[in-house]
Amino acid sequence: MDGLALAIALILAAYLAGSIPMGVLVSRAAGGPDLRTVGSGRTGGTNALRVLGRKWALVVVIGDVLKGALPVLVARLAGAGPAVEVLCALAAVLGASWSIFLRFHGGRGVGTGVGTMLVIQPLAVALAMPVFVGVILATQYVSLGSLVGSVAMASWAWLSWMAANGSISVAYPLYTAGGAALVWLAHADNIDRLIHGTERKLDLSLLGGRRGGGPV
Repeated sequence: MDGLALAIALILAAYLAGSIPMGVLVSRAAGGPDLRTVGSGRTGGTNALRVLGRKWALVVVIGDVLKGALPVLVARLAGAGPAVEVLCALAAVLGASWSIFLRFHGGRGVGTGVGTMLVIQPLAVALAMPVFVGVILATQYVSLGSLVGSVAMASWAWLSWMAANGSISVAYPLYTAGGAALVWLAHADNIDRLIHGTERKLDLSLLGGRRGGGPV
């Protein structure tokens, strides 16, 4: 297989991996409802937390992270280069938010995006995570934490690139900007509700294991 064919195959595989509807599969295994029919209708970890509880939500989050990390890791092990790695990362995030298996519906792409960054720039994840968690704890808005966290992660990635004096491919910080844009696009309805003061807050007691109800 030549380089172009390999790149195309890796990118398509990354999109299919990202499209795996972890929330739907986990909810089915747990005997719960289809996440697309309850709460926010999204298939990510937050809706799973409200509908299924902490344990099953953790399984969804781990699955979402892996379906972002593994395609990028495979591209790296295949020696495809930074450009193909980031295209695989973008494809995985696209699949998570607009899954071919769910008629181009899905989650918000946050967990999958974090998974891609754990391979591409793990330090940026470590530095952005306190921002993500802190915003959620302070405001109870998971969406706001995700939005601010994605910007923080992109900012750290750019700072790391500048500090590296060219030893890091510019493809990586460019991906963080594109990935953050995709996350913001997937949160368009949340942003509208945040602006109008109608966004739903997270009941932090759910993190203690109590199952909740209602939309995310």
